[in-house]
Amino acid sequence: MTRNVALALSGGGARGIAHIGVIEELQQRGFNITSIAGTSMGALIGGIYAKGNLAEFKEWLLSITRMEIIRFLDLTTAKGGMVKGEKIVQAISHFVGDMRIEDLSIPYAAVAVDLKRHEEIIYTRGNLMEAIRASISIPTVFLPVRKGDSLLVDGGVLNPLPINRVQRIKGDILVAVNVNANIPFELQPPNPEHTEFEKGYHKVLEILNSRWSEMIHSGRKKDLKNEKAAGLFDVIAESINLMQDRLMRDAILEHKPEILIEVSNHMSTIFDFYKAEMIIEEGRKAAAKALSGF
Repeated sequence: MTRNVALALSGGGARGIAHIGVIEELQQRGFNITSIAGTSMGALIGGIYAKGNLAEFKEWLLSITRMEIIRFLDLTTAKGGMVKGEKIVQAISHFVGDMRIEDLSIPYAAVAVDLKRHEEIIYTRGNLMEAIRASISIPTVFLPVRKGDSLLVDGGVLNPLPINRVQRIKGDILVAVNVNANIPFELQPPNPEHTEFEKGYHKVLEILNSRWSEMIHSGRKKDLKNEKAAGLFDVIAESINLMQDRLMRDAILEHKPEILIEVSNHMSTIFDFYKAEMIIEEGRKAAAKALSGF
């Protein structure tokens, strides 16, 4: 008997890579994904899956060098964000192509938020890449998307786990994946490759923090050379964690998915894309645990 799944995928920055492992485990166990709704990285992974390019995207993600990931951070001094997002969009576009949502193999929805109207924008039609770009626009990190008189940012601001936006069919199983769960995580032994890379990675974050501090204090005449960076990436990451954890818990209580797959938010920060292999495996393990017995 075919077991159909309506799949809701949360945002979570780099932790959203875990959705790849979840989808692979669902497929391996014979589940048939009939619809997807996603926010932020959930919208990205869900869209690439619906396009049919998830295996190719995973291979690319695991093969790119660590410094290539950092080079995607095309910094900007424009108001509204630190990263333009053009390099990231260009890389992602290779896997998304010029695809319209209504032409995907299954119903798909991506969630963004219009800051001017204070409301969710649900993409179920139109250009897939445009929908993904709007949905992944983490406030103050990526520049928001301007479309007409709208200013679009990450859907996680209002709906980080869009259980209520996934299209249902009779007899399907509602599966929600939360990659920001505030649950314990057993730290693995340090990966020598990760340890070496993190030295350079954290230097880059220090530069970003310093650049951000300079922008914030741009009106002051005080010399900031010796002022310690505020660590705003860490502040923003933790703020996002807290906000999304509360919103997702509310969504889970309200919509009661039949299967809830949870991945610990202690696994990585929202910026640790270089841990893709480990994150994918954690998603697979979390799915295997939640699906046991089904």
